[in-house]
Amino acid sequence: MPVDQALAIELDQVVMQRAGRRVLDGASAGFAVGRITVVTGPSGSGKTTLLRLVNRLDVSESGLVRYRGDDVTTLDPLTLRRRVGMVFQRPTPFPGTVRDNLTEASPGATGDELEQALRRAVVEPELMDRDAHQLSGGEQQRVCLARTLITGPEALLLDEPTSSLDRAAADVFEQAARDLAAAGTTLVWVTHDQAQLTRIADEVWHLEDGRLEQQR
Repeated sequence: MPVDQALAIELDQVVMQRAGRRVLDGASAGFAVGRITVVTGPSGSGKTTLLRLVNRLDVSESGLVRYRGDDVTTLDPLTLRRRVGMVFQRPTPFPGTVRDNLTEASPGATGDELEQALRRAVVEPELMDRDAHQLSGGEQQRVCLARTLITGPEALLLDEPTSSLDRAAADVFEQAARDLAAAGTTLVWVTHDQAQLTRIADEVWHLEDGRLEQQR
């Protein structure tokens, strides 16, 4: 990471246990603004836990997690989650149309804002009034991305977002992510896919035995 690159997310000596095991054991890292940072590691190593700590779905036992310099435990959780959105491993569309999904997240959004969110997530606006559950898996996952983007997040946490997609759908999702990073959004992306890592990562951190080490 360039020495003058500002940090969006910092972990400082973070400790977190799961089932009596320290999945984070004094973990420290810094994730840069406007970059795609990929976190890798064995299954069960704590990668999802790390993401959950950043937007306060979990709270660490000790150490600090900071967003833009602020200890996340001092921030209002709902406000934080609008600034730091999360996209999960499998698509989770709400019941109803694509429009319903977006307006559930941002009730006051205008038609132009809805279309802009769809375009940023590489979803055709023509799908706006389709039942979200009738879309393909790739389309559903991109609708979930659009639903997150409609709230105007500065950062995105992506927990293996393409693991259930075929390669063509994954390629489209990856391009959407690259476009978001180019526009200044910070992305932290968990993946086991080494080929995907090579395609998308600006920076790479490896999590194993509770420790984070920067590899690129």
